[in-house]
Amino acid sequence: MLFRVALAVAVLVIFVYGLVDVIRTEGRLTRGISKPAWIIVQIILPVLGAILWLLIGRPRGTAEPRPSYPHSTAPDDDPDFLRNLESRRRNQAEAERLKKLKDELDAKAKDGDRKPRRGTDEHDTDGLK
Repeated sequence: MLFRVALAVAVLVIFVYGLVDVIRTEGRLTRGISKPAWIIVQIILPVLGAILWLLIGRPRGTAEPRPSYPHSTAPDDDPDFLRNLESRRRNQAEAERLKKLKDELDAKAKDGDRKPRRGTDEHDTDGLK
């Protein structure tokens, strides 16, 4: 009786380990068949599927490790943020300069409409004043 329980626990542990390992592995790294096919094999043939996965399908140690970030990065520690900070500042300054020039141009246009235009007078026949 104890042997049967130990055997059932061993089968369950092997099945769960193999299935979790397949699920956590990136799809492009699996060997033999595709990742969804390995999951189906694991479910249909629990022990044999796990053994086949460990022997055939599991990726070898040749893949480059994923970069791990143990903590979140503050904006002033983020290289992309620092790299783009100066260009963002320049773009903002340029936008402010263009807005200021546009406002000045609009103000000049409004002032120009208020001033009387120089031209010929009704009584001025030669066009000189």
